[in-house]
Amino acid sequence: MTAPVASHANVRHRGMITISIMLATIMQALDTTIANVALPHMEGSLQASQDQIMWVLTSYIVASAIALPLTGWLCGQWGRRRVFLASVIGFTIASALCGMAESLPQIVAARLLQGIFGSALVPLSQAVLLDINPIEKIGQAMAIWGAGIMVGPILGPLLGGWLTENYNWRWVFYINLPVGLMALWGIATFLPESRPERERLDRFGFITLSIAIGMLQLFLDRGEQHDWFQSWEIRLEAVAAVVSFAFFVVHTWTVQGESFFDRDLLKDRNFVTGLLFAFIVGMILYGTMALLPTLLQNLMDYPVVYTGEVTAPRGIGTMLAMIVVGRLVHRVDVRAIMACGFVLTAFALYQMTHLTLQMDANLIIVSGFIQGLGIGLTFVPLSAATFATLAPKLRHQGTPIYSLLRNIGSSVGISIVQARLTESASAAHAQIAATVAPGNHALSALPQLLDPSNAVGLAVLNAEVTRQGALLGYIGDFGFMMWITLAVVPLLLVIRGSHPAPAATAAAAVDADEAAAAVEAP
Repeated sequence: MTAPVASHANVRHRGMITISIMLATIMQALDTTIANVALPHMEGSLQASQDQIMWVLTSYIVASAIALPLTGWLCGQWGRRRVFLASVIGFTIASALCGMAESLPQIVAARLLQGIFGSALVPLSQAVLLDINPIEKIGQAMAIWGAGIMVGPILGPLLGGWLTENYNWRWVFYINLPVGLMALWGIATFLPESRPERERLDRFGFITLSIAIGMLQLFLDRGEQHDWFQSWEIRLEAVAAVVSFAFFVVHTWTVQGESFFDRDLLKDRNFVTGLLFAFIVGMILYGTMALLPTLLQNLMDYPVVYTGEVTAPRGIGTMLAMIVVGRLVHRVDVRAIMACGFVLTAFALYQMTHLTLQMDANLIIVSGFIQGLGIGLTFVPLSAATFATLAPKLRHQGTPIYSLLRNIGSSVGISIVQARLTESASAAHAQIAATVAPGNHALSALPQLLDPSNAVGLAVLNAEVTRQGALLGYIGDFGFMMWITLAVVPLLLVIRGSHPAPAATAAAAVDADEAAAAVEAP
């Protein structure tokens, strides 16, 4: 196990530690989405097909998912500070290699390294903030942490589009170099070391869990491209994921001694419920962010930079909510705050079901801002409640598992909405196209350009039917996520509520635990 960094009462340079680790977190969070808008430019530069260039995204996601659960064991072996420094150094070097890549294999290999080294940055930053702040400051600390990891899906496409248009796609990766160097200096200078307690690596547990996660990510990322279970590749990935996870569960429950997954984590009701909600928040946030860029750019003909501008209010709403909720977490029941967040998110998704192709950007901006408020009101209290009752000695395992569930939720959400979009758009296209028949007298009112009796008119009319069918598919997805958001609200009753009096008791318990750890440290 890893002892806490230090008793929060004795932490020096808390502000500089926070800035340093959040720089590393923001750097990693940006790279989850910043490369997406640059893919078409990379495709031509690296002489890759559309299917091949997707490995730039897939390799990063799969490598990060596999390496993420190993974070806790590495901290136990080498100490949190050493792991943090190694992760920042490796991620920064891998970013430089991505920018220097001259072929598809080179950039895929560099992205694999990015995913491996970057996987630990988010859970480590959360664990450090939990340890260096007293219980009454946890809400504000989680607000800062949440704002950092929200930067990726919110500002990544905007920054990536601006860099690609004004410079070239390589600067999407080179931008990490100065940020990485500043984070490295701050962590090396101000972050104290934790006391490592070496423990045996449960190799079988790690291997089976890694295979399960890797195969699941490949299944989710490549399923849409290969028509899901119509492809042998997708079938094999699904079977491998299920079998490997079954082996992992049986092994974890029956192994004697230390297992890769500490079973004590499952004894904490708040932590287990928080994992479920982290999964759902990942689905809703990343599912929406996966839909909007293609909707705005492909159907409404928005330029890349303007797409980023009209979606930026979502980030503003998130930041404002996090600033406010960070001060409310220990004054108001977290369940009430989260309920407000889910209701606002559902209302924003309801607004988005009224999109049309002729409307201006006002509805996108307003609904995005409201959804940002909802996500901000949900994310901070969720993070605080999830770890409020978890023993400090379990945080080094709990934080990577929390991040892993959120990442898997995002992958599942993206896959579901993309699959539903394709199916719904095809069904809507067929339904609308069925009305384009000689017996439909309304067609006579169409302009000559849309006359279905000639080839040109039929092609133009078919293109418009395709656009309208796609819009109905998007609207269906927004409605689907709205109902999921509302359906999980009753589950908030499972979480233990937070009140000022219990918070004080928890603070005393945490102080006692950390004081004992400090006494035991050499």
